[in-house]
Amino acid sequence: MFILSPYALFGQNDYGFRHLQTIYKGDTVDILVKSKKGEEQKKKPLFFFCQGSQPIPLIITYDQNGRQGIYSVFPFNPDSLSNEYHLAIISKPYVPLIVNQKSLSDDLTYKDNTGQYPRKYIERNLLDYYVKRDKSVIRFLRKQNWISKDKLVIAGHSEGSAIAAKLALTSNSVTALIYSGASPMGRIMTIIERSRAKETDSTREAEADINYWEKIVADPGNMDGGDRDAYGTTYQFSIPLIRYVEKLKIPVLVTYGSKDASAPFNDYLRVETIRQKKKNFTFKAYIGTEHNFFPLKPDGTVNYDIFNWDKVAGDWRTWLTGK
Repeated sequence: MFILSPYALFGQNDYGFRHLQTIYKGDTVDILVKSKKGEEQKKKPLFFFCQGSQPIPLIITYDQNGRQGIYSVFPFNPDSLSNEYHLAIISKPYVPLIVNQKSLSDDLTYKDNTGQYPRKYIERNLLDYYVKRDKSVIRFLRKQNWISKDKLVIAGHSEGSAIAAKLALTSNSVTALIYSGASPMGRIMTIIERSRAKETDSTREAEADINYWEKIVADPGNMDGGDRDAYGTTYQFSIPLIRYVEKLKIPVLVTYGSKDASAPFNDYLRVETIRQKKKNFTFKAYIGTEHNFFPLKPDGTVNYDIFNWDKVAGDWRTWLTGK
């Protein structure tokens, strides 16, 4: 999941994005495209960003003491990247495109009138579904006369990195991958690592995580989610991503916070690519920052006053310019 924070106010009926729709296997897919103002029809390559985890609407409106606006659709301000690209992001299945913050849970997830994640979302919340759906959407977007076909950049953060990595492996059209904030050893290892960092002799939280994993492996087709990820979801996203990324021949940028639970595994991937003499990988560790690139205070709590996402996106742009 990525942090959502207000970065700009838009008119009530104009949020600064083009809204497109397409159909994938009977499911309506909402697509938001961010283009540089005045260059909406100018032919540019596609920068396709894979959304992070959980059923979070793309556009979340808010009213804070009369100040109205929307939370950031991308975790970063996309304006600098829109100089060279049309940026696209697509909705989670069966999650409304636009929702007021007051109608969402405290973690900004969307739940139906039973207080659970929508059933049709749970059934589709799978790595394989997202990869196949996103490939279909990318084909749809690349047919638009304002999309150039000479480059295709796929980027993702957290869960979105798993989707982006498998997209890059299974699509010959992808020319560069940005892989951010995910563990190349899979989701379950991140869960265990987080527990190891805080458990005590009495809590033994990581042991509970491993027992949970044993249950998942015994029933990987179970899609009973409720208000959490189903077994099948965790199973697919726990297949080590290193199996995908090590096979890639295209340029790959890996960015991560050094204090994130995924950091040791990304360090391992980095060491392995050096050992294998791979020249298509670039790594950027943001020292002292957590999953969403916020720095940690001396007491270990997150300092939300320092927002680094725009710096990260700037580094992405610099790397892409060099490629």
